[in-house]
Amino acid sequence: MKFLLIAFSIFSITAFAQEKESKSQVILDKLSTKIKGMKSFYIEFSASIKNAAGANESEIGKGWVKGDKFYASYGDNTIISNGLKTWTIVKEEKTVYETDASGGDEESINPKKLMTIWEKDFKNAFEKEETLNGETVYVIKLVPKEPKKVDYHTILLYISKTSNELKKAVMKSKNGTTMTYSLTKFTANPTVEDTKFVYDSKKYPGYSLVKD
Repeated sequence: MKFLLIAFSIFSITAFAQEKESKSQVILDKLSTKIKGMKSFYIEFSASIKNAAGANESEIGKGWVKGDKFYASYGDNTIISNGLKTWTIVKEEKTVYETDASGGDEESINPKKLMTIWEKDFKNAFEKEETLNGETVYVIKLVPKEPKKVDYHTILLYISKTSNELKKAVMKSKNGTTMTYSLTKFTANPTVEDTKFVYDSKKYPGYSLVKD
């Protein structure tokens, strides 16, 4: 009898976990389908970084995404990618860092990654429903499949129940730092020329170019 009770308990816990993952996957798949159905999109967001010592920094940003290309400004910095190369322009250093787009920094967030981060390398689970800025949102927890390869341990996504849009993402790092991205504006299919996603050195006179 004791064995049966233990077995039933294990089965119940496993079934509950699978149900939570199934529910969250349906929500995420629906959001992915919506994003992939767009030729382009534009977002505005605020970002805050709080560390374990209590320091708190905040910036506002905006970004355009078109296929594999994106352009983002965040504080004084700009990131441009044409799908093959990515240029990170750091105003304070007057330096441009050029890398292969496929290489990427696993810890960095750009508008394309922010809106598709759940699609690979994560396990997901439905946490709850709650109210965010007056609307009901689904809260979904992401956990990296290979935690040793990244510095964060949890990402929480807040997705609107009615509009099926990502409203907020919270990234929790192992060192106690929490990064929060709150989307303040989202526009589907804006007209944006491909030239926006190409680095033009003439616009940044006096900047050093560093190639990875």
